[in-house]
Amino acid sequence: MVCVFDFIFLFGIVIGSFLNVCIYRYPKKESLLKGSHCMECGYHLRWYDLIPLFSFLILRGRCRKCHAKLSLQYPLVEGMNGALYVIVFLANGWNYMSVVYCLLTSALIVLSILDFRTMEIADGINLFILLLGIAATLLDLHAWKDHVVGMFSVSVFLLVIYLITVGRGIGGGDIKLMFGAGLLLGWKGAVLAFFLGCIIGSVIHLIRMAVSHAEHRLALGPYLSVGIWFTALWGTPLIDWYIGMIKM
Repeated sequence: MVCVFDFIFLFGIVIGSFLNVCIYRYPKKESLLKGSHCMECGYHLRWYDLIPLFSFLILRGRCRKCHAKLSLQYPLVEGMNGALYVIVFLANGWNYMSVVYCLLTSALIVLSILDFRTMEIADGINLFILLLGIAATLLDLHAWKDHVVGMFSVSVFLLVIYLITVGRGIGGGDIKLMFGAGLLLGWKGAVLAFFLGCIIGSVIHLIRMAVSHAEHRLALGPYLSVGIWFTALWGTPLIDWYIGMIKM
């Protein structure tokens, strides 16, 4: 069994390498298919420079040609994606939904980093999450109504805020994110994910404002992503526990 999880981790870091390409090139509207190169000297990386995690460690975090320092983002994103893939299968078991959740994990990583840097959530990522929501609904067809209601349970509330504040209270990307994630999670999961995201975001951003004097405006996408990911894996028992507490 350990060997299987090793394979999942290795597959995850390979996908993580592609996520780094998306993170760097998507905002610049660059092709995701062209070869990789050093940001400093333009050296075109060979295949042995692109082995996830291992190339970074062997090169000691520097370009092979000009020896410029490479961003820690490369190994961090690769390692995090691989580790989270393993957690998904450990938590959710060996089924098709775990594959959907792994793809969701990768999408949320890219979304979070880009939103944190640019304060925008790319439509392409939201569309991908919506497609994952369709797949999740098809895999849980007996509860399709919960999934469909989930599309609107939070996104409509956010849309009202958007209209009232003329876009100053919430971003359009956040609305689209909860639309697609709501389809994936169902209406109860969407509400829980949004609640967790707001709580986590409030706490962390208040700390950032106190410590690093961050501005009042925050990128909500990364915090919603944490809420969505947690709810996908552990939301059902948490919701059942809460409903049981209410009925007591």
